[in-house]
Amino acid sequence: MDALFTVPTPKNEPVNTYAPGTPERASLQAKLSELASKEHDLDMFIAGDWRRGEGEAIKVVQPHKHSHVLGVTHAATSSQAAQAVAAAKGAKRTWATMDFADRASIFLRAAELIAGPYRDALNAATMLGQSKSAAQAEIDSACELIDFLRFNVAFAERIYRQQAESSRGMWNRTDHRPIDGFVYAVTPFNFTAIAGNLPTSPALMGNTVVWKPATTQQFAASFLMEILAEAGLPDGVINMVTGPGPDISDVVLADPDLGGIHFTGSTRVFQHLWKTVGENISSYRAYPRLVGETGGKDFIVAHPSADLEQLAVATARGAFEYQGQKCSAVSRTYMPRSLWENGLRDRLLEITSQIKYGDVSDFSNFGGAVIDERAYNKHTALFKRLADDSEANVIAGGTADDSEGYFVQPTVIEATNPEHEVFREEYFGPITSVYVYDDKDFDSVVRQAADVAPYALTGGVFANDREAIAGAMDELRWSAGNFYINDKPTGAVVGQQPFGGGRGSGTNDKAGSWQNLVRWVSPRSIKENFVPPREWSYPHQG
Repeated sequence: MDALFTVPTPKNEPVNTYAPGTPERASLQAKLSELASKEHDLDMFIAGDWRRGEGEAIKVVQPHKHSHVLGVTHAATSSQAAQAVAAAKGAKRTWATMDFADRASIFLRAAELIAGPYRDALNAATMLGQSKSAAQAEIDSACELIDFLRFNVAFAERIYRQQAESSRGMWNRTDHRPIDGFVYAVTPFNFTAIAGNLPTSPALMGNTVVWKPATTQQFAASFLMEILAEAGLPDGVINMVTGPGPDISDVVLADPDLGGIHFTGSTRVFQHLWKTVGENISSYRAYPRLVGETGGKDFIVAHPSADLEQLAVATARGAFEYQGQKCSAVSRTYMPRSLWENGLRDRLLEITSQIKYGDVSDFSNFGGAVIDERAYNKHTALFKRLADDSEANVIAGGTADDSEGYFVQPTVIEATNPEHEVFREEYFGPITSVYVYDDKDFDSVVRQAADVAPYALTGGVFANDREAIAGAMDELRWSAGNFYINDKPTGAVVGQQPFGGGRGSGTNDKAGSWQNLVRWVSPRSIKENFVPPREWSYPHQG
């Protein structure tokens, strides 16, 4: 077709409230009951076929009701991982040469399927499998993922339209090719939207993908794969392999055609992947692109001029939404003594005491359980260490119960030493720590908070004093890739706050923006000379 197409202008997907009496509430509750009523086969998807893993069987359970098995997945063997790699490599040429309009239409259709007939299924699967509340599932598995798909298409078009200048007598063009080789996408348990974005964003740019979702997110991941297939994704473009990562990664990272890694997860795992790529670097056909978003130790620094109620609400929501299992969760705060001792402490503890975790199918609960036994044990081990710690006092929560689900109560720790582990270590649970400082020490506290943790993902300042805001922004410039003023440092929206951080938090390639997509192309400069010279010599020789 001879036409220059323009993609639809994206708009952020409206968020349903699921308030009592709304039709979406009743519809979602019915889907929750339906999905929980049977065990599901959670197979892998390679070269357009659903296949049973040949390794160990793994039960995928509800974290808030761990005796309830949602489905069974099976670990991929090394040979099956190799099949996924072969499928991705085999599909590369046809997919890379497909018109952008055709590729884009697949992902735009997937967005419509999620917004419409699959919305309840994907939200319910996320709630049951990852223990998210209805509100948290809606902003994640529905709205954010829809936004990723729609906005990425518009960002891709913007990249393709970036062309070089041309002098008279020639035409310069830029061919935004996909990168050499295939992409390995490794996705976490905590966001279905991330699980969808990490394989689809490279694929949109013409790359083929081997996708390894977290086992604890496999229930929703299987629905994602089903949606992409229904949207018309050709066989072999995205190949989903199931089970633990080491056996899969050993195969993928040893392949000479590895072109890139798109990762979200722990800092430790990303560093291992990076190290392995480094060790294998001479065996690759091209230098692999490494894009990762990892851990965080995210902060709120409050100035004495801050609004007490806004600060208390932001701290509680930022720390305890989705049980603190967001890489952006508020896990350390710095509170001025004048506010803390004159109402802020009492108000924060009051809110914390009212937060109830339980079965997320009961919409009266604020949240659910932490994801699995390993996470639960990590948090309870911290509580035991703090029991005899003279520098840190648990003033709310600090209790847990795994008899039915992996429940850890919202916990607030007040610590007198700003170098304590509670201000440096990432716990990834409903745990936040408070350091109370004398009002006159605001500037020095900001300086100390800037570098005490090895991460630099999100953070913010609460103040009504503009000079204090400006000073904190400058001092904390390198301490957070997403910085917030008078707002909790969670809940980045695609197209509005591109997300990512530096230092131990990742490569800061900003998911939800063109900056991420440009990592998945390899530009080729083309020069066409309409009037080539006929003389070999130059004027200065005369």
